[in-house]
Amino acid sequence: MHRILSILQSLFNFLLFSSVYIAFCAVAMTWQSNELLHLQYDYNTFYGFVFFATICSYNFHWYLTPPGADDISHRLSWGQRQRALQLLLCAIGLLGSLWYYLPLQQHWLPVSGAIFLTFLYSAPKLAYKPFIWLRKIAIGKTLFLTFVWTYVTTVLPALVAGNIHSASLTLLTLHRFFLIYAICILFDNRDREEDKKQGIRSLITWFNDKGVSRLYYLSVALAAVFAIGLLFYVDGWLVGTLLVPVAITAMVKRYSETHASDYVYYFYLDGLMMLSALLHYAGFLAGW
Repeated sequence: MHRILSILQSLFNFLLFSSVYIAFCAVAMTWQSNELLHLQYDYNTFYGFVFFATICSYNFHWYLTPPGADDISHRLSWGQRQRALQLLLCAIGLLGSLWYYLPLQQHWLPVSGAIFLTFLYSAPKLAYKPFIWLRKIAIGKTLFLTFVWTYVTTVLPALVAGNIHSASLTLLTLHRFFLIYAICILFDNRDREEDKKQGIRSLITWFNDKGVSRLYYLSVALAAVFAIGLLFYVDGWLVGTLLVPVAITAMVKRYSETHASDYVYYFYLDGLMMLSALLHYAGFLAGW
């Protein structure tokens, strides 16, 4: 039994820390955008691109992230033991995303925007002057990540499908942006002191605790408002699936501050981004 549990733990760590889990989150969110916005295009090709691009970008990011002297992060410890695997996954992700990019190359401009935003998030970790300068951008770290997640999973599918002129796209984009931003605030709040030591600036390192809380709850409230706005365009139960992770996110701040485990952040909190997609899919299977 102990050996079985050990194998399951190793498998779970691989799925979580190799970024397969977060890549699945990105695909699930993209699927939900397609369903809510009734987009028509080559879904499977785009899903493949999103999955492999996420694998590439996240493994690149974590490969560049060294552990601190007093760091007990499970993810960073795993990454230090699996440096070669991270590079391999980065290469596999790059090759896979290039393969799935070929059928999408007529959309090279909007896809390039996603690549650029993704690179900006990891660029400050490169030890070269132009990239070190990015650490000094006050709003950079959190907003870059939020923009890329919102853009790739919501706006980019609509651009590829040629269906960007709709109020439902605007509302879903704003809902996603503020929900993801609230979740990113929790991550940045946990890493605030380490970011200050490294000279990485963001709104979270700039604000005091009260300012961070106000920004967090404002983001959660706006995510709820824009989700409710979708009642004019989609069924009520679908709006309910959007509001469930918003409600959970509104209640999880105190818990996240007292439970800094990587499993809480990279499984539970990251999972909140795709929770509404999973609920949506469950309703789809139930025939709602």
